[in-house]
This record gives sequence, C-alpha cells and structure tokens, in this order.
Amino acid sequence: MGDRMSIELTPHDLRLSTLIFALLAVIVTIPLHFTFKHDTFQDSLLPITVASAVFWGVLSVFFIFGYWDLYYGYFYPAWIRPLTPLSFILYGCIGLGLWWIASRQSLPVIWIFTFLGGVYGIVEHAFAIYGLRILEKVPLLQNLSPLPVLVFSFFEYALYWSLVAWIALGITKLL
Repeated sequence: MGDRMSIELTPHDLRLSTLIFALLAVIVTIPLHFTFKHDTFQDSLLPITVASAVFWGVLSVFFIFGYWDLYYGYFYPAWIRPLTPLSFILYGCIGLGLWWIASRQSLPVIWIFTFLGGVYGIVEHAFAIYGLRILEKVPLLQNLSPLPVLVFSFFEYALYWSLVAWIALGITKLL
C-alpha cells in the first residue's frame, strides 16, 4: 500500500461535515419536492434506475480509484478494484428498490426516496464500521466514534440520492 498520508478527521470535522451535508440535503431536496410530482415519480422507474446506476457507478469508480491509498486499501483486498464497475449494476438495483418503496407511499415521494437513501447510507456505513472495521483500520477515521459517523452517513446519502432524483427528473423530462 506504499507510503500513505497520515491525515486524521476529528470529531469537530465530522460535526461540521454533518451540518454541511444536512443543509445541502435539505436545500437540494426542497425544490425537488415541488418539481418532481408524485405521478411523474411513479412513472420514472427507468430514469431512477439509470440515474442511480450512472451517478453511483461513476462516484464509486472515482472514489475507489482516487482514494485507494487513503481509505479503501486499508480494508478492501486489491482484487476488489477491477470489480468496481459492477457498482453500476448494484446501485441501479438499489435505486430501483428505493423507487419501488417510495412510489407505493402516500407521503411525499421525494422525501421518502431521500429518507430511504439516507437509511441505506446508515446500513452501508454500519456494515463498514462493524463488518469491515473501518474505524480501526483506516488512519483517517481512527479518532471517530460509530454513532457520529452513522449520523453523517444519513445526510451524506440523503444528499446523494436527492441528486440522483434530480438526474432522474432530467431524464424523465427528456423522454
């Protein structure tokens, strides 16, 4: 893994990041709530699936290849890297699942979709914390406690899934 930088996030950094992501998630989702109507959302299976696959696939490839030495290389085996493009399929399926659950609710679908995306973020990060032991293995994260990381992950993923919904809305308008 070579010579790695010894950057460490502090609890203060995490609190500030959580606040920023929470504000951005709300700011990005509010206009989406008024723009991406319930009926349009229910008819957007393909756009949501494509937007999820593209957004998360590109993000995954960028992060895995861009931050391997700083983060991922501490807990993933090297053979994972060439498999990263499979995240296009994985996240397309996750987006389809979030769409399916959200579109069957009587509550505002965009808020349900982004909320479920945030919950998914908690699940993914809980697996990373307790299964892959990232808080112990990754020097960047060694000063952090699980609960604040999980709270951050909710808002991080709520923002990302809101961006996915914006992309899906754009695709829907083009179709």
